[in-house]
Parts: sequence; C-alpha cells; structure tokens
Amino acid sequence: MKELVDYCYLCQKPLYCLDGFFNGVQIGEGKNCCFECEERHKEEILHES
Repeated sequence: MKELVDYCYLCQKPLYCLDGFFNGVQIGEGKNCCFECEERHKEEILHES
C-alpha cells in the first residue's frame, strides 16, 4: 500500500507511507524531508530543530 503523507519541505518531493513505513525523516515542528535532502542538509537541519 502506498499513501501520500507529506512533501519534503526542502525540495517538495512527495513523501509516502509504503506498507507502514514512512519514506522520509521527521525533523520536528511538523516538518518532514526526504532522505536525500536530510543527507545533503544534515547540518542546517540539526540547527533548525
């Protein structure tokens, strides 16, 4: 099952729940991002939270 959950707040890529697993990263304050952006922007994301 594939269900749209949110969009990456950095690149606007759709983030899905795939068979019960979220394919993104929750970074707080209701923001989610994709794995690619989380890796690329790890430092600035940590400072924003």
